[in-house]
Amino acid sequence: MKKIQKILVANRGEIALRAIRTIKEMGKTAVAIYSTADKDAEYLKFADLAICIGGAKSNESYLNIPSIMSAIDISGCDAVFPGYGFLSENQNFVEICKHQKINFIGPSVELMATMSDKSKAKEVMKKAGVPVILGSEGALRDLEDAKKTAKWIGYPVIVKASAGGGGRGMRIVESEENLENAFLSAGSEALNAFGDGTLYMEKYIKNPRHIEVQVVADEYGNAIHIGERDCSLQRRHQKLIEESPAVILDETIRKKLHDTAIKATKAIGYKSAGTFEFLVDSDKNFYFMEMNTRLQVEHTVSEMVSGLDIIELMIKVAEGERLPSQEDITLKGHAIECRITAEDPNKFIPSPGKITKWIIPGGRNVRIDSHVYCNYVVSPYYDSMIGKLIIWAEDRKRAIAKMKEALNEFGVEGIKTTIPFHQKMMKNVDFIENNYDTNYLS
Repeated sequence: MKKIQKILVANRGEIALRAIRTIKEMGKTAVAIYSTADKDAEYLKFADLAICIGGAKSNESYLNIPSIMSAIDISGCDAVFPGYGFLSENQNFVEICKHQKINFIGPSVELMATMSDKSKAKEVMKKAGVPVILGSEGALRDLEDAKKTAKWIGYPVIVKASAGGGGRGMRIVESEENLENAFLSAGSEALNAFGDGTLYMEKYIKNPRHIEVQVVADEYGNAIHIGERDCSLQRRHQKLIEESPAVILDETIRKKLHDTAIKATKAIGYKSAGTFEFLVDSDKNFYFMEMNTRLQVEHTVSEMVSGLDIIELMIKVAEGERLPSQEDITLKGHAIECRITAEDPNKFIPSPGKITKWIIPGGRNVRIDSHVYCNYVVSPYYDSMIGKLIIWAEDRKRAIAKMKEALNEFGVEGIKTTIPFHQKMMKNVDFIENNYDTNYLS
């Protein structure tokens, strides 16, 4: 496969800026796209070319495939980088890129289709010998099937959207009398959110930890992992703080988890960067939950402990290069990421508006991934994340201390942000002592 020359970044905000940096560092041309709401975004100046693709609403711009394909054609790009969200896992978009001979920097549409359907993905993993949670054999046919399955599995159970994510189309059911309402409401929410109301069911694991493994694979069958991340601190299934490594794992279980993720990667013939997400129970047994066939928001902590640029690896894999060996990758220290969102820190309600003060922290091993600045207007049309604060230190104790100081230096006015929430968490005894699970904040 020939070298990629010009890449269109099919996204916005901090991930667009993040990608533009790597693309230009690699000596390639970076093309940005923007909506009318983002026309004054400062990061657009750092791209070699910026093209307006439509109105403020996502379906008029960042989800508008014809407009994006026109931008690719106009700019002469030979590749597209999707980031996360928007079209990053849109199979139609990947298929169109393939048809137009545009290099999609990500997995094939076939792999994306297999792993995007949670119930199908679970069956594939089971055949590959990966531990999975006891659950329905594929999708639930109807309410009666759900009742029979729940009785077989044993309550409590969890009903999930096959095409879902982010906690939507998901219901925990403690007993049969609550099943019908949960089944109907989850199906309705899934249909509205994803255009697919298909559901499946699993045994509900109480008080689990959410641990994920970052993998990258090339077209020659080589697969590497870049350690694991603990993403257990969540609110309504939305990740708030991520760290690497996961200190609840001992070295034996950690190696087993890594080996399992690599086995799963090779079993499906995956290519590009991806993430295997697992639930870990109180006995340290782990179970496959889902695979994300794209870059994750929290990829930064894996980069901090490894020194690698995951977007650069994705581009090189798309060009047909071989990956380094696992032995060439050294993981050291501890990294923590706090997601900074334009939200009320108590109610987590979006707080769009004009930022009148923006003072970011600095210092050794402090990283800020953000596209905003003083006088930037946070739009109500898009996700409320305005930045990510990531730090690295020799161990977790020092990392928490460093994050605490970095958060204290962070000054934002004009809108509400989640900085006060993160400041409290860095002083929280349960967080400091690693005594929490995915339900801690629910």
